[in-house]
Amino acid sequence: MRVLIVDDEHLARALLREYLSAHADVEIVGECANGFEAVKAIASLAPELVILDIQMPKLDGFETVELAGSAPHYIFATAYDQFALRAFEVHAIDYLLKPFSRERLAQALAQARLRAPQAGQVEAVLKQAATRHGALERVLIRDGARVHVVACSSIDFIEAQDDYVAVNAAGRQYLKHGRLSELEAQLDAARFVRIHRSYIVSVDAVVRIEQVSKDNHCAVLNGDVRLPISRSSYQRVRKLLA
Repeated sequence: MRVLIVDDEHLARALLREYLSAHADVEIVGECANGFEAVKAIASLAPELVILDIQMPKLDGFETVELAGSAPHYIFATAYDQFALRAFEVHAIDYLLKPFSRERLAQALAQARLRAPQAGQVEAVLKQAATRHGALERVLIRDGARVHVVACSSIDFIEAQDDYVAVNAAGRQYLKHGRLSELEAQLDAARFVRIHRSYIVSVDAVVRIEQVSKDNHCAVLNGDVRLPISRSSYQRVRKLLA
């Protein structure tokens, strides 16, 4: 079994190497100290199993998996029990709370050998975790080999475009694969509002609301950007912007 170790602490990686050395069928194909390194390593080394921390610089464990995808199995290893959703025991391969023993790691490896998560299970767990542990602070967008990290505080509006969403922030537009409703569920509802089936806007970016016709209105954003407000959303938008 080809294993990649991802942890920003040298001692934690060394301990994992020592524990894993007792398993003859395990080959450590690489080590990474942060999420960006891990995303590249997963793409180039194609490990079958990734053991990764959650709290790391640059990208955390959840963001790493979002970018790397669900081809490998994942075992989360962290010192923070607040991330220990029961669902991780079912949908991810396992969740190890530091400090864990050799025996506990062996148990997790046994699960990795015996079962593979169904397609989409890990992603579903990550979305659930993100929802329960606070609103997004940044949005990750893959652009070929590059990854853009867009702070939510810089976003003016988000537009649905078929199977993508166009994130408009600080005068630039980024295309991210996914649905508008999925992103809406992870954003801070006090800062972002769905004004139309195709648009989410930042409350801070709205300059005013204008009446277009008797029953139609639009939101005027910084830079004189005008976005339609659906009739069903109008009262909610007015209340939020009051």
